[in-house]
Amino acid sequence: MAETAKTEDKDQAPQRAVGTESSAPTSPSPASAAPAGATPMMAQYLELKAANADCLLFYRMGDFYELFFEDAVIASRCLGIALTKRGKHLGEDIPMCGVPIHAADDYLQRLIRAGHRVAVCEQLEDPAEARKRGAKAVVKRDVVRLVTPGTLTEDTLLDARSNNFLASIFRGPSAETGEFAIAALDISTGELLTTLVRESDLIGELMRLAPREVLIGDDLDDDARLRRQIEELGTALTPAPKAHFDSRRGETLLKDALQVATLDSFGEFAKPELAALSGLLTYVHITQIGKAPLLRPPKRHITGDLLTIDASTRANLELTKSTQGDRGGSLLAAIDRTVTSAGARELAHRLVSPLTDPKAINQRLEAVAHLADRPLLRQRLRETVREAPDLARSLARLSLGRASPRDLGAVRDSIATAKGLAGELATQGDGLGLPDELHAIAQRLKALPQDLERALTEALGADLPLNKRDGGFIAAGYDADLDENRSLRDGSRKVIAGLQATYASETGIKTLKVRHNNVLGYFVEVTAAQAGALTEQPHTEKFIHRQTMANAMRFTTTELSELEARITMAADRALACELAIFNDLSERILAGRDPLSEAGAALAELDCYASLAELAIDQDYARPKVDKSFVFDVSGARHPMVERSLAKSGGGTFIGNDCRLVANGKEDEASILVVTGPNMAGKSTFLRQNALVVILAQMGGFVPASSAHIGVVDRLFSRVGAADDLARGRSTFMVEMVETASILNQATDRSFVVLDEIGRGTATFDGLSLAWAALEYLHEVNGSRTLFATHYHELTALADKLERAANATVEVKEWKDSIVFLYRVVSGAADRSYGLHVAKLAGLPKPVLARAAEVLEQLERADGRPKPSDLADDLPLFSAAAAQAEETGASPLEEAVDQLHPDGMTPREALEALYKLKDLLKGA
Repeated sequence: MAETAKTEDKDQAPQRAVGTESSAPTSPSPASAAPAGATPMMAQYLELKAANADCLLFYRMGDFYELFFEDAVIASRCLGIALTKRGKHLGEDIPMCGVPIHAADDYLQRLIRAGHRVAVCEQLEDPAEARKRGAKAVVKRDVVRLVTPGTLTEDTLLDARSNNFLASIFRGPSAETGEFAIAALDISTGELLTTLVRESDLIGELMRLAPREVLIGDDLDDDARLRRQIEELGTALTPAPKAHFDSRRGETLLKDALQVATLDSFGEFAKPELAALSGLLTYVHITQIGKAPLLRPPKRHITGDLLTIDASTRANLELTKSTQGDRGGSLLAAIDRTVTSAGARELAHRLVSPLTDPKAINQRLEAVAHLADRPLLRQRLRETVREAPDLARSLARLSLGRASPRDLGAVRDSIATAKGLAGELATQGDGLGLPDELHAIAQRLKALPQDLERALTEALGADLPLNKRDGGFIAAGYDADLDENRSLRDGSRKVIAGLQATYASETGIKTLKVRHNNVLGYFVEVTAAQAGALTEQPHTEKFIHRQTMANAMRFTTTELSELEARITMAADRALACELAIFNDLSERILAGRDPLSEAGAALAELDCYASLAELAIDQDYARPKVDKSFVFDVSGARHPMVERSLAKSGGGTFIGNDCRLVANGKEDEASILVVTGPNMAGKSTFLRQNALVVILAQMGGFVPASSAHIGVVDRLFSRVGAADDLARGRSTFMVEMVETASILNQATDRSFVVLDEIGRGTATFDGLSLAWAALEYLHEVNGSRTLFATHYHELTALADKLERAANATVEVKEWKDSIVFLYRVVSGAADRSYGLHVAKLAGLPKPVLARAAEVLEQLERADGRPKPSDLADDLPLFSAAAAQAEETGASPLEEAVDQLHPDGMTPREALEALYKLKDLLKGA
């Protein structure tokens, strides 16, 4: 297999079929160094692969990225593409597969999602340059980037409406405190965050950030529990040398990245934070092959400045994903009215990171209220901001040298949009001025360099290609040298068309074509049947044979070769001019990257505020009063996701409910509400909606209620529902107890606790005892504002015993032998659970329901302690079935009437029922 610069970039033989599955033979493993006899190209490949052994190597050859050996076997299986072979290595065939350059992003995305890392190896010179060094010279190549889940920048590989964080974890030196430092960077936007958390809060914090990739030092790599918890989040886990996590190195790297001499203006970083930053920035340096990403000033989250929400609570409340794992049923989907991808990311960040400072929260609420009260201004802002491109991601690609002409256009259009928005904010006619948050946004939007917009507008053409090497993106008239070379290039191409006509006329071959490819350049092509004329006199003097194909023959001429040289030179010069202009414009943009980055953030924030205002008006949300009190007082609160679902399905109007809790209040003010009532009546909905009101209020948004007074919450806990955790050997009850223990050990008098059905996973009296003790502990020790739903009616007696406990129940109405759910929460306690009624609605067979009623009657008569013989004297289920068979059967009309529940029917349902009865009457 003699591969040289002359042959390695030919049309890609052997032929490959992209997208077809093939069998994958066992692959020989490449040696770490090229063995004697290896071709120059394969020696180069093996050297690059050895330096990137933990990655799949995308090796650029012409218009394809090729993979060899085991990489080819893995990729062919993962991507479903054909596995072929190319030459031999150590006496065995070398497996090979490839993906076309133009579709590489698609394949990269699939490989990254499958958990692979990819080293992208590019050609660093033109094959023609390599040929100048000799016939067997190999084109220079090198790895220009390592593609990993946490270091993606391309729009095609990213979710436009979500951040793509790379996180780094470092355990503090004191094992007793159990403190961890987290540093997180979204390389696609430049957002950099750091925080210190307790070990118990680590997974909840990671769930908040939702990183695509997590780095841990090899000293943590043996922590099986930590590894499992991270992997359960669905994130890639990457071990790194412990030496990369060094606080002094982290300080130096951060200073260099931010181009500052001191970090004092960014806050006081703890040593563990700097160590985590060291691991993060070292990894970024390695994967970007030394290129420096754009970094925005780091944000330090100090313990207590954000509402702490643990992992199980985030999952239970379905903040960004439903329990099925999709975005559609989440709180984020219910409230998102943003019109830009950057605004959507800002909204999602605020939703998962609610604040605890009333002043900051109220500043956000004031901005939302200002826009909610001014529909015309809000509409104009939303229409204008809708035109804003994703400036943050364009700047990130520019800083890493991966930008396209469209990114230059994005900067130009963003500056124009920012100018328009600043004008809208500045020219309000109400004379009341802007709230602080909107004023700060307007200032950042006005600070953009207008001369940069003019330069970009003058330079860029109307149609901007995805790849700068395609050319054609600089406007005509911008650069005289470029215009001259374009004219020569395009004029020469017209000459080519004239030559084709001349040659066809001279030879009498009307189908003669002048074609071009990257290997032969320009050539004359005729069919095999007509080729004979060109191989005979007088045409052999002009037409020089180049290549014989199966169905055609190719020739060249001296005239064509000279013309090709002129065209190629002009085209190359034109492209070189455009690339030089591109680089110059990129440098000008990066010189002003700080105000541009701030403007990008301001555009996102403005979209977020306008979105929350739009939501408030559209869904009739109320502005909450947020302060440092211990009050939780909402009227007519609604569950946003359930309300949205009802609206979509036409299932009726959501019934709002009140809830008042006061921690550290007077004796007659309850801090704990014991909620009883049947299943399906809305207890869990009531519990969750109040927890969601806390989150929406503290993120700075209006809430789904007629009014709300929220004393800030420091920690939010929600234990609603549970399932087996078989992977860890935990039963449902064990999961329930672990989560309950976490609440009782961490909740404070400023916390908000939602508990549903504690103790139901074990024996009745064990469960009741545990629920009773937990409720007393929350009252006496934690002092938290608590919603405690239960089927243990015995717990309602605690309302009389505990000073700050009260009872509430979900109202139902009995009608005949069934119940109607009213979905209203009122004071008092349920007298029973209505379990048999719910079972009937679920469709249990009548014999089962009849026998259950008999058993229930005996249990109640025996005060819960019947003798086994009292219940097992016969085969009662069969007796009940026999008794039912002896009963006279009711007519279909009677059964239909019996199933009607007039008090719970909508007018439409009542009308449909009436038509059904008329049909049954006709058939009787």
